[in-house]
Amino acid sequence: MSSNIRSLTLALAMFAVPATSFAQIGISITIAPPELPVYEQPVIPGDGYLWTPGYWAYGDEGYFWVPGTWVQPPSVGVLWTPGYWGWSDGVYAFNRGYWGPHIGFYGGVNYGYGYGGDGYSGGRWNNGSFAYNRAVNNVNISSIHNTYNETVVNNTTVNRVSFNGGSGGISARPTAAQQSFAHENHVAPTAAQTQHEQTARADPAQRDSVNHGHPAVTATARPGDFKASAAAAAKTPAENKAGEENKAAAENKAGAENKAAVENKAVTENKATAENKAATENKATAENKATAENKAGVENKAAAENKATAENKVPARAPAAAKRPAAVAQSHPAAPARTAQRSAPKPQAAPRPQAQPKPEAAPRPQAQARPQAPARPQAQAQARPAAPQARPQPTAQHEGKQEPEHH
Repeated sequence: MSSNIRSLTLALAMFAVPATSFAQIGISITIAPPELPVYEQPVIPGDGYLWTPGYWAYGDEGYFWVPGTWVQPPSVGVLWTPGYWGWSDGVYAFNRGYWGPHIGFYGGVNYGYGYGGDGYSGGRWNNGSFAYNRAVNNVNISSIHNTYNETVVNNTTVNRVSFNGGSGGISARPTAAQQSFAHENHVAPTAAQTQHEQTARADPAQRDSVNHGHPAVTATARPGDFKASAAAAAKTPAENKAGEENKAAAENKAGAENKAAVENKAVTENKATAENKAATENKATAENKATAENKAGVENKAAAENKATAENKVPARAPAAAKRPAAVAQSHPAAPARTAQRSAPKPQAAPRPQAQPKPEAAPRPQAQARPQAPARPQAQAQARPAAPQARPQPTAQHEGKQEPEHH
């Protein structure tokens, strides 16, 4: 009874505080609040709504759960700082939430969905419109277009403790900036938020004494909407464990599938690389073979041209070589008489004009030089008549020698 009287006194003191500096302690008791239930955030009902996390409130029947809900703010540019329970001087006092230009201190309690214990990462005001972070909010992007995706790194210890200070409580303390935010003009919860809390108070299923920390409705899409179809039911520890196991299994399966996909991609890329390498090597081999064949062809062509040039060049010198047989043929019969050899060379000088084949060397491009080889018979025909003329002379000389007779 004394606890209820004390709570009522503090509540009256709270309502006496002006709305512009709305306040601080709403109620205080000696029993610590239960842990925060695990729940899923409903899909945002429309553009302009801001998320307000659920919390444990205290009434005549003890603690009851006020579901988290999407709320339209009282004005553009304000943000919601959640309420929290804090232990001080042997009692737990509830510091009510408020609207203001900045997110103030809310005990370091990790309410989730952008409220990780310090500040808010679920969205921000941008030129009069609120932009939602899809990384922490359940937003339907087909109807809500003012969104962004920003990963949130939560440095706060993740637990379900719902109060600050005391035995088992969170040890966070307000920063200098958060202390300054406490002196800004604050706006009390909207009428829709107040009605939402009253609806939860009147529902026995929301009381901790009935649900033992697992309220029937943990979150709603709009304030006061406690319908089963629109509300998110609290999960029991077994369901939470099963959900976590299913989530882990799904993540492991996704990880295995991703790993397999990466490995398959690597195998495909390696195969493609090997095929490209083989194709490149085959192409290089073909090009080298073609180069070798072209080189051989060029060398063969050059050899053929050199051979043809040599053959064209040789016939031009052949007629000059024909002089040697003529000289040899004439030397044998002339041996018996030295006088005949001296007189015989005069007719042998005739073959010299036949050395005229030199001008024929000019037609090298013409391969018709070979038919000129028959010039040899001409040299022999002209040389042979000279021999008969030389033969009679030794006969005359021999007859002259026979004139003296020895008697």
